[in-house]
Amino acid sequence: SAPTGLTPSQVRHAYGFDQVQFGTGVAADGSGTTIAIVDAYDNPRIENDLHQFNLAYGLPDPVFRKVNQTGGSTFPAADAGWAGEIALDVEWAHAMAPGAAILLVEANSSSDQDIFAAVAFAARQPGVVAVSMSFGSSEYSGQTAFDSVFRTPTGHGGVTFIASSGDSGAPASYPSASPNVLSVGGTTLGLGASGAITSETGWSGSGGGVSAYEALPSYQRGTVPATVTQRATPDVSYNSDPYSGYSVYDSFNNPASSPWEQFGGTSAAAPQWASIVAIADQGRALAGLGSLDGATQALPAIYSLPTADFRDIVSGTSTGTPRYSAGPGYDLVTGRGSPVANAVITDLSGTTTTTPTP
Repeated sequence: SAPTGLTPSQVRHAYGFDQVQFGTGVAADGSGTTIAIVDAYDNPRIENDLHQFNLAYGLPDPVFRKVNQTGGSTFPAADAGWAGEIALDVEWAHAMAPGAAILLVEANSSSDQDIFAAVAFAARQPGVVAVSMSFGSSEYSGQTAFDSVFRTPTGHGGVTFIASSGDSGAPASYPSASPNVLSVGGTTLGLGASGAITSETGWSGSGGGVSAYEALPSYQRGTVPATVTQRATPDVSYNSDPYSGYSVYDSFNNPASSPWEQFGGTSAAAPQWASIVAIADQGRALAGLGSLDGATQALPAIYSLPTADFRDIVSGTSTGTPRYSAGPGYDLVTGRGSPVANAVITDLSGTTTTTPTP
Protein backbone atom coordinates (compact mmCIF):
# COMPACT_ATOMS: atom_id res chain seq x y z
CA SER A 1 0.00 0.00 0.00
CA ALA A 2 3.04 2.27 0.27
CA PRO A 3 4.95 3.76 -2.68
CA THR A 4 7.97 1.87 -3.97
CA GLY A 5 10.61 3.09 -6.37
CA LEU A 6 12.24 6.45 -6.80
CA THR A 7 10.43 9.56 -5.59
CA PRO A 8 10.18 12.91 -7.42
CA SER A 9 12.50 14.61 -4.96
CA GLN A 10 15.12 11.88 -5.37
CA VAL A 11 15.11 12.16 -9.15
CA ARG A 12 15.01 15.95 -9.15
CA HIS A 13 18.07 16.03 -6.91
CA ALA A 14 19.97 13.27 -8.68
CA TYR A 15 19.72 14.91 -12.11
CA GLY A 16 19.97 18.51 -10.89
CA PHE A 17 16.45 19.84 -11.47
CA ASP A 18 16.56 21.30 -7.96
CA GLN A 19 19.79 23.18 -8.68
CA VAL A 20 18.48 25.77 -11.11
CA GLN A 21 16.18 28.78 -11.02
CA PHE A 22 15.57 31.70 -13.35
CA GLY A 23 16.80 35.09 -12.18
CA THR A 24 16.29 35.56 -8.48
CA GLY A 25 13.71 33.26 -7.00
CA VAL A 26 11.79 32.20 -10.12
CA ALA A 27 11.28 28.46 -9.84
CA ALA A 28 12.41 26.50 -12.88
CA ASP A 29 9.29 24.35 -13.01
CA GLY A 30 7.81 24.77 -16.49
CA SER A 31 5.32 27.48 -15.55
CA GLY A 32 3.62 29.04 -18.54
CA THR A 33 4.16 25.98 -20.76
CA THR A 34 2.10 22.92 -21.62
CA ILE A 35 3.43 19.38 -21.98
CA ALA A 36 1.30 17.18 -24.22
CA ILE A 37 1.23 13.46 -23.47
CA VAL A 38 0.03 11.22 -26.30
CA ASP A 39 -1.04 7.65 -25.62
CA ALA A 40 -3.61 5.20 -27.00
CA TYR A 41 -6.91 4.20 -25.38
CA ASP A 42 -8.29 5.57 -22.12
CA ASN A 43 -7.31 5.65 -18.49
CA PRO A 44 -10.57 6.62 -16.77
CA ARG A 45 -8.81 6.99 -13.42
CA ILE A 46 -5.98 9.31 -14.43
CA GLU A 47 -7.27 12.51 -12.85
CA ASN A 48 -7.81 10.81 -9.51
CA ASP A 49 -4.47 9.01 -9.72
CA LEU A 50 -2.54 12.15 -10.54
CA HIS A 51 -4.16 13.88 -7.57
CA GLN A 52 -3.27 11.01 -5.24
CA PHE A 53 0.30 10.97 -6.57
CA ASN A 54 0.56 14.69 -5.85
CA LEU A 55 -0.83 14.31 -2.33
CA ALA A 56 1.73 11.61 -1.57
CA TYR A 57 4.66 13.74 -2.70
CA GLY A 58 3.54 17.25 -1.78
CA LEU A 59 3.15 18.39 -5.37
CA PRO A 60 0.58 20.90 -6.62
CA ASP A 61 -2.18 19.71 -8.92
CA PRO A 62 -1.43 21.04 -12.41
CA VAL A 63 -3.80 22.49 -14.93
CA PHE A 64 -4.80 19.17 -16.47
CA ARG A 65 -6.99 18.38 -19.48
CA LYS A 66 -7.81 15.05 -21.11
CA VAL A 67 -9.21 14.86 -24.65
CA ASN A 68 -9.58 12.32 -27.42
CA GLN A 69 -7.58 12.51 -30.64
CA THR A 70 -9.87 15.19 -32.10
CA GLY A 71 -10.17 17.21 -28.90
CA GLY A 72 -13.50 15.80 -27.80
CA SER A 73 -14.67 14.37 -24.49
CA THR A 74 -15.88 10.99 -25.77
CA PHE A 75 -12.97 8.78 -24.85
CA PRO A 76 -11.78 5.53 -26.41
CA ALA A 77 -12.12 2.19 -24.68
CA ALA A 78 -9.98 1.64 -21.62
CA ASP A 79 -6.96 -0.63 -21.92
CA ALA A 80 -4.99 -1.96 -18.96
CA GLY A 81 -1.54 -1.76 -20.54
CA TRP A 82 -2.02 1.73 -21.92
CA ALA A 83 -3.70 2.89 -18.69
CA GLY A 84 -0.50 2.07 -16.79
CA GLU A 85 1.52 3.89 -19.42
CA ILE A 86 -0.71 6.95 -19.12
CA ALA A 87 -0.30 6.98 -15.33
CA LEU A 88 3.49 6.80 -15.68
CA ASP A 89 3.71 9.47 -18.38
CA VAL A 90 1.39 11.99 -16.77
CA GLU A 91 2.63 11.62 -13.21
CA TRP A 92 6.33 11.83 -14.06
CA ALA A 93 6.12 14.63 -16.61
CA HIS A 94 4.37 16.57 -13.85
CA ALA A 95 6.84 15.46 -11.17
CA MET A 96 9.79 17.01 -13.00
CA ALA A 97 7.98 20.14 -14.26
CA PRO A 98 5.29 20.73 -11.64
CA GLY A 99 4.42 24.18 -12.95
CA ALA A 100 3.62 23.06 -16.49
CA ALA A 101 0.09 22.35 -17.64
CA ILE A 102 -0.54 18.79 -18.81
CA LEU A 103 -2.60 17.93 -21.89
CA LEU A 104 -3.34 14.22 -22.29
CA VAL A 105 -4.46 13.24 -25.79
CA GLU A 106 -5.85 9.70 -26.04
CA ALA A 107 -5.80 8.11 -29.49
CA ASN A 108 -8.66 5.83 -30.52
CA SER A 109 -6.21 2.98 -31.03
CA SER A 110 -2.50 2.27 -31.29
CA SER A 111 -2.56 2.27 -35.10
CA ASP A 112 -0.20 4.73 -36.79
CA GLN A 113 -3.13 6.59 -38.28
CA ASP A 114 -4.84 7.16 -34.94
CA ILE A 115 -1.81 7.78 -32.74
CA PHE A 116 -0.14 10.17 -35.19
CA ALA A 117 -3.46 12.00 -35.61
CA ALA A 118 -3.38 12.46 -31.83
CA VAL A 119 0.20 13.75 -32.03
CA ALA A 120 -0.76 16.26 -34.72
CA PHE A 121 -3.74 17.46 -32.67
CA ALA A 122 -1.61 17.82 -29.54
CA ALA A 123 1.03 19.89 -31.32
CA ARG A 124 -1.58 22.38 -32.57
CA GLN A 125 -2.92 23.23 -29.13
CA PRO A 126 -2.07 26.65 -27.61
CA GLY A 127 0.84 26.67 -25.21
CA VAL A 128 2.15 23.21 -26.08
CA VAL A 129 5.96 23.24 -26.25
CA ALA A 130 6.71 19.51 -25.92
CA VAL A 131 4.92 16.37 -27.08
CA SER A 132 5.89 13.19 -25.24
CA MET A 133 5.49 9.92 -27.14
CA SER A 134 6.16 6.78 -25.09
CA PHE A 135 5.46 4.32 -27.87
CA GLY A 136 7.16 2.83 -30.90
CA SER A 137 7.10 0.06 -33.46
CA SER A 138 9.49 -1.65 -35.82
CA GLU A 139 10.72 0.51 -38.68
CA TYR A 140 9.06 0.14 -42.08
CA SER A 141 9.61 1.58 -45.53
CA GLY A 142 6.63 3.95 -45.42
CA GLN A 143 7.52 5.61 -42.11
CA THR A 144 9.13 8.66 -43.71
CA ALA A 145 5.68 9.77 -44.83
CA PHE A 146 4.89 10.49 -41.18
CA ASP A 147 8.04 12.52 -40.44
CA SER A 148 6.21 15.77 -41.24
CA VAL A 149 3.85 15.09 -38.31
CA PHE A 150 6.77 15.85 -35.99
CA ARG A 151 7.16 19.44 -37.17
CA THR A 152 5.94 22.58 -35.45
CA PRO A 153 2.54 23.47 -36.96
CA THR A 154 2.43 26.60 -39.09
CA GLY A 155 1.76 29.68 -36.98
CA HIS A 156 2.44 27.89 -33.69
CA GLY A 157 5.29 28.50 -31.27
CA GLY A 158 8.10 25.97 -31.42
CA VAL A 159 7.27 22.38 -30.45
CA THR A 160 9.76 19.62 -29.59
CA PHE A 161 8.69 16.00 -30.08
CA ILE A 162 10.24 13.47 -27.71
CA ALA A 163 10.03 9.67 -28.10
CA SER A 164 11.19 6.68 -26.10
CA SER A 165 13.79 4.65 -28.02
CA GLY A 166 12.35 1.28 -26.98
CA ASP A 167 12.96 -1.38 -24.36
CA SER A 168 14.37 -4.26 -26.43
CA GLY A 169 17.70 -2.95 -27.66
CA ALA A 170 18.46 -2.86 -31.38
CA PRO A 171 17.25 -2.35 -34.03
CA ALA A 172 16.01 1.24 -34.10
CA SER A 173 12.27 1.88 -33.76
CA TYR A 174 9.85 4.50 -35.03
CA PRO A 175 9.02 7.35 -34.33
CA SER A 176 12.25 7.41 -32.30
CA ALA A 177 14.18 7.19 -35.58
CA SER A 178 12.54 10.22 -37.17
CA PRO A 179 15.13 12.98 -37.64
CA ASN A 180 12.49 15.40 -36.29
CA VAL A 181 12.20 13.59 -32.95
CA LEU A 182 14.41 13.66 -29.83
CA SER A 183 15.08 9.98 -29.14
CA VAL A 184 15.59 9.01 -25.48
CA GLY A 185 17.38 5.81 -24.47
CA GLY A 186 17.79 4.21 -21.07
CA THR A 187 20.23 3.85 -18.20
CA THR A 188 20.42 2.04 -14.87
CA LEU A 189 20.80 4.55 -12.04
CA GLY A 190 22.44 4.04 -8.67
CA LEU A 191 21.96 6.55 -5.84
CA GLY A 192 23.89 6.90 -2.59
CA ALA A 193 22.54 7.75 0.84
CA SER A 194 22.93 11.47 0.12
CA GLY A 195 20.84 11.17 -3.04
CA ALA A 196 23.79 11.76 -5.34
CA ILE A 197 24.39 9.50 -8.33
CA THR A 198 26.91 6.80 -7.47
CA SER A 199 26.68 4.89 -10.75
CA GLU A 200 24.93 5.09 -14.10
CA THR A 201 25.32 2.50 -16.83
CA GLY A 202 23.62 1.72 -20.10
CA TRP A 203 20.43 -0.24 -19.44
CA SER A 204 20.28 -3.61 -21.19
CA GLY A 205 16.85 -2.82 -22.68
CA SER A 206 17.77 0.59 -24.05
CA GLY A 207 16.54 0.86 -27.63
CA GLY A 208 18.98 2.12 -30.21
CA GLY A 209 20.63 1.52 -33.51
CA VAL A 210 20.96 2.89 -37.01
CA SER A 211 17.81 3.55 -39.00
CA ALA A 212 17.21 1.50 -42.11
CA TYR A 213 15.20 4.27 -43.78
CA GLU A 214 16.05 7.71 -42.36
CA ALA A 215 18.99 9.70 -43.70
CA LEU A 216 21.71 10.92 -41.37
CA PRO A 217 20.62 14.37 -40.14
CA SER A 218 23.15 17.17 -40.38
CA TYR A 219 23.11 17.73 -36.61
CA GLN A 220 24.58 14.25 -36.02
CA ARG A 221 27.53 14.64 -38.37
CA GLY A 222 30.79 14.87 -36.47
CA THR A 223 29.29 13.30 -33.33
CA VAL A 224 28.14 9.82 -34.32
CA PRO A 225 30.81 7.37 -35.54
CA ALA A 226 32.04 8.03 -39.09
CA THR A 227 30.87 4.55 -40.10
CA VAL A 228 27.25 5.53 -39.37
CA THR A 229 25.60 6.85 -42.53
CA GLN A 230 21.91 6.84 -41.47
CA ARG A 231 19.99 8.37 -38.57
CA ALA A 232 21.39 7.03 -35.29
CA THR A 233 19.39 6.56 -32.10
CA PRO A 234 19.11 7.42 -29.27
CA ASP A 235 20.12 11.07 -28.94
CA VAL A 236 20.18 11.17 -25.14
CA SER A 237 19.27 8.89 -22.24
CA TYR A 238 17.75 8.79 -18.76
CA ASN A 239 17.15 6.27 -15.99
CA SER A 240 14.87 3.54 -17.38
CA ASP A 241 15.72 0.26 -15.65
CA PRO A 242 12.64 -1.09 -13.80
CA TYR A 243 14.95 -2.12 -10.95
CA SER A 244 15.87 1.55 -10.46
CA GLY A 245 12.38 2.60 -11.50
CA TYR A 246 9.75 5.10 -10.47
CA SER A 247 6.86 5.14 -8.04
CA VAL A 248 3.53 5.30 -9.92
CA TYR A 249 -0.02 5.50 -8.55
CA ASP A 250 -2.25 3.32 -10.76
CA SER A 251 -5.69 2.55 -9.36
CA PHE A 252 -7.00 1.26 -12.69
CA ASN A 253 -4.77 -1.81 -12.68
CA ASN A 254 -4.47 -2.26 -8.93
CA PRO A 255 -6.88 -2.54 -6.00
CA ALA A 256 -7.60 0.51 -3.88
CA SER A 257 -5.65 -1.07 -1.01
CA SER A 258 -2.41 -1.27 -3.04
CA PRO A 259 -2.44 1.21 -5.94
CA TRP A 260 1.32 1.79 -6.12
CA GLU A 261 3.65 0.18 -8.65
CA GLN A 262 7.29 0.58 -9.67
CA PHE A 263 7.72 1.35 -13.38
CA GLY A 264 10.69 1.60 -15.71
CA GLY A 265 11.35 1.55 -19.43
CA THR A 266 12.36 4.30 -21.82
CA SER A 267 8.69 5.23 -21.70
CA ALA A 268 9.53 6.69 -18.27
CA ALA A 269 12.44 8.64 -19.76
CA ALA A 270 10.65 10.44 -22.61
CA PRO A 271 8.15 12.43 -20.48
CA GLN A 272 10.93 13.52 -18.13
CA TRP A 273 12.99 14.81 -21.04
CA ALA A 274 9.81 16.60 -22.15
CA SER A 275 9.89 18.29 -18.74
CA ILE A 276 13.47 19.46 -19.36
CA VAL A 277 12.38 21.01 -22.66
CA ALA A 278 9.37 22.67 -21.03
CA ILE A 279 11.50 24.19 -18.27
CA ALA A 280 14.02 25.47 -20.82
CA ASP A 281 11.15 27.03 -22.78
CA GLN A 282 9.89 28.66 -19.59
CA GLY A 283 13.28 30.35 -19.30
CA ARG A 284 13.19 31.36 -22.93
CA ALA A 285 9.77 32.98 -22.47
CA LEU A 286 11.04 34.92 -19.45
CA ALA A 287 13.87 36.21 -21.66
CA GLY A 288 11.51 37.16 -24.46
CA LEU A 289 12.52 34.23 -26.68
CA GLY A 290 10.27 31.78 -28.51
CA SER A 291 9.92 28.15 -27.57
CA LEU A 292 12.28 25.70 -29.24
CA ASP A 293 11.43 24.11 -32.56
CA GLY A 294 12.50 20.50 -32.20
CA ALA A 295 13.81 19.77 -35.67
CA THR A 296 15.67 23.03 -36.31
CA GLN A 297 16.61 24.19 -32.80
CA ALA A 298 16.32 21.64 -29.98
CA LEU A 299 17.92 18.70 -31.77
CA PRO A 300 20.84 20.68 -33.25
CA ALA A 301 21.32 22.27 -29.82
CA ILE A 302 21.47 18.87 -28.10
CA TYR A 303 24.42 17.97 -30.33
CA SER A 304 26.20 21.29 -29.80
CA LEU A 305 25.84 21.45 -26.00
CA PRO A 306 29.09 21.13 -24.02
CA THR A 307 30.09 17.64 -22.94
CA ALA A 308 29.75 18.85 -19.33
CA ASP A 309 25.97 19.08 -19.86
CA PHE A 310 25.77 15.28 -19.96
CA ARG A 311 26.82 12.34 -17.86
CA ASP A 312 28.81 10.31 -20.38
CA ILE A 313 27.69 6.72 -19.89
CA VAL A 314 30.67 4.47 -20.68
CA SER A 315 29.53 0.97 -19.70
CA GLY A 316 26.57 -1.32 -20.25
CA THR A 317 25.47 -3.47 -23.19
CA SER A 318 22.03 -3.57 -24.77
CA THR A 319 20.07 -6.59 -25.84
CA GLY A 320 18.74 -7.03 -29.36
CA THR A 321 20.43 -7.56 -32.70
CA PRO A 322 23.13 -6.41 -32.89
CA ARG A 323 24.17 -5.89 -29.29
CA TYR A 324 25.64 -2.46 -28.69
CA SER A 325 27.82 -1.28 -25.82
CA ALA A 326 28.04 2.13 -24.22
CA GLY A 327 31.41 3.86 -24.40
CA PRO A 328 33.08 7.27 -24.27
CA GLY A 329 31.27 9.90 -26.31
CA TYR A 330 28.22 9.13 -28.42
CA ASP A 331 27.02 5.52 -28.47
CA LEU A 332 24.01 3.55 -29.70
CA VAL A 333 22.86 2.68 -26.18
CA THR A 334 22.77 6.05 -24.44
CA GLY A 335 23.40 8.68 -27.15
CA ARG A 336 25.27 11.65 -25.73
CA GLY A 337 24.41 10.52 -22.21
CA SER A 338 22.02 11.42 -19.41
CA PRO A 339 21.32 15.06 -18.52
CA VAL A 340 22.97 17.33 -16.02
CA ALA A 341 19.56 18.94 -15.98
CA ASN A 342 20.53 22.30 -14.52
CA ALA A 343 23.22 22.72 -17.19
CA VAL A 344 21.03 21.50 -20.06
CA ILE A 345 18.18 23.78 -18.98
CA THR A 346 20.52 26.76 -18.70
CA ASP A 347 22.06 26.23 -22.12
CA LEU A 348 18.84 25.36 -23.95
CA SER A 349 17.09 28.38 -22.45
CA GLY A 350 19.83 30.74 -23.58
CA THR A 351 19.41 32.65 -20.33
CA THR A 352 21.31 33.24 -17.13
CA THR A 353 20.21 30.97 -14.30
CA THR A 354 21.12 30.79 -10.64
CA THR A 355 21.30 28.08 -8.00
CA PRO A 356 18.52 28.19 -5.41
CA THR A 357 19.49 28.86 -1.82
CA PRO A 358 18.61 25.84 0.35
